[in-house]
Amino acid sequence: MSFVDRRLETRPSNGEAPFALHEVFFSRTDDRGVIQAGNYVFKRVANYEWDELIGAPHKVIRHPDMPKGVFQLFWDTLKAGDSIGAYVKNKAKDGLYYWVFAVVIPCKGGFLSARIRPSSKLFEEVKLAYSQMLQAENNAGLDPEESSEQLLQWIREKGFENYHQFATHALSEELLSRDVNLEKPKDAKITDLRKMLSNAETLVTETQGLVKDFDAMHTIPHNLRVIASRIEPSGGPVTVLSQNYGAMSREMSDWFAAHVMGENSNFNTIKLAVTNSLFVEGMARILNECDAQLKTERRGLGKIDMESERQILSDLVKNETDRAHKGVEEVDHEAERIMRACQVMHRQFLGLSSTRVLCKIESARLPESGETLSDIIDQLGVFQERISRRLDNITKLSNEIRMMEH
Repeated sequence: MSFVDRRLETRPSNGEAPFALHEVFFSRTDDRGVIQAGNYVFKRVANYEWDELIGAPHKVIRHPDMPKGVFQLFWDTLKAGDSIGAYVKNKAKDGLYYWVFAVVIPCKGGFLSARIRPSSKLFEEVKLAYSQMLQAENNAGLDPEESSEQLLQWIREKGFENYHQFATHALSEELLSRDVNLEKPKDAKITDLRKMLSNAETLVTETQGLVKDFDAMHTIPHNLRVIASRIEPSGGPVTVLSQNYGAMSREMSDWFAAHVMGENSNFNTIKLAVTNSLFVEGMARILNECDAQLKTERRGLGKIDMESERQILSDLVKNETDRAHKGVEEVDHEAERIMRACQVMHRQFLGLSSTRVLCKIESARLPESGETLSDIIDQLGVFQERISRRLDNITKLSNEIRMMEH
């Protein structure tokens, strides 16, 4: 036994169980949460013998400080067939505690949980949120569903739309913080995906501004028609211009319906795809580290077949990496579609600019109503300029996202 092993296996009488930042560990359960396998670090940190762990429910290591609402969210997600990441405080056999950031992945016959030691600033915020949840469960009698809703409310207040977005952010924060503290170079894939996610979020913000500008511009064709009815006979030039403008406006409205509005828009699709890729990339990295650690462990794993566990890990890594690649391809596809759609919108705006010039000519010809007409034309100019800037920015962001993939 090396000096490092002896130092790590020396346990304090109270407080935190020894679990180093560079270490990773995993355990595998059946679909009811009964432990089937694990690696040596898991056994050592939990301080159980193999015959006490194998066949035991995973909740044997559950700490009473953990709010039930977190586990409610855990099982709801896993039963839906999805992976999840979460901060968890566990309890060792001798009463010591240890915190982990766990990623739990459905696998054949059950679930595999891989853990790292958390070290980010976000971790401190989560500990406070958990203590408030636990207090509400104990003092206000919140049931697990109500408690998990309290956690989701806290997550929404932090600017995340759902738990998956938060867990993805937390996972990447923990991996980057870990790299810094272990004096490792930054993980390039995770850094690039985080930048891509930032661009995707800015895309969504830009489109929300686009919708607002477009809604404000909707009244202009109607106002043009009202002025036309006052200053010229039916079918006059201002009437024709307002009709042309209205037709172009409807075409743009169709564009918005197809590309901007709703949960299935290109913009929301791209954000979801980048979020999924970032989560999967982080998950695959932890699984790879588990596999690497299992290779170096020379300790007895009881009746556990090390090669079988390595194969399970290897299969999960391959599946998750394939998922990440597919997500990246989807991002590229959606970004390209957005760029093409923006080109169509730019062509529409060239038509609107021509209409505006003709309106300007008409307003000069009709001095008695020219001022009102001129005001509307000026409004048009402001909206067109603002929307054109947004389209340019959306095109630029989409192009940046695509460049990161190539």
